[in-house]
Amino acid sequence: MTTNSLPQANAAALDFLLSRRSRPAKTLVAPAPTRAELMPLLTAAARSPDHGKLEPWRFVVIEKAAMARLAALTVQAGTRLGKSEEDISKARSQFDLGQLAVVVVEVQKESAKIPAIEQSYSAGAVCLALLNAALASGWGANWLSGWASHDRQFCQQAFALENNERVAGIIHIATQKTVPPERPRPNLSDLTTWIPK
Repeated sequence: MTTNSLPQANAAALDFLLSRRSRPAKTLVAPAPTRAELMPLLTAAARSPDHGKLEPWRFVVIEKAAMARLAALTVQAGTRLGKSEEDISKARSQFDLGQLAVVVVEVQKESAKIPAIEQSYSAGAVCLALLNAALASGWGANWLSGWASHDRQFCQQAFALENNERVAGIIHIATQKTVPPERPRPNLSDLTTWIPK
């Protein structure tokens, strides 16, 4: 590329990124992706930045038949933690209504070169890449978490997490029932600092 030439743009990809919009989880209905339809989305997510090629994440796929068990575990966790009925109801609703979800599990790995925080960033990048891959494929998708996903006992019972693992995000993927309206976006002039020299 010469100094006078512009980089070759992928206009379709840029248009998608400039207009992408998550679909509220409560608006997602059947059908959800099959295992075969899900694999390209996981493949795209796994191409996220990964300093040192540690792969500090893995996937746990929650299929429809498992949702009721996770809703019940959420109630148990909420009762144990003294959560209000409203908090418990809201937390369990993602499983009561869920069709399919992918838990992106952050897996902290020992490394002399890669700090723990960079491994966390990589897991977060995987969440966003999976969300965008699902949306770009025509599915509705939403990235959720919630208090239950940060409770160690719940995560061990629900997802068999090890001590060096935690939930980075739960990506719900299914058919979008409605297209949500655009929402206000950040004012970039308030968030951007330029360093000219």
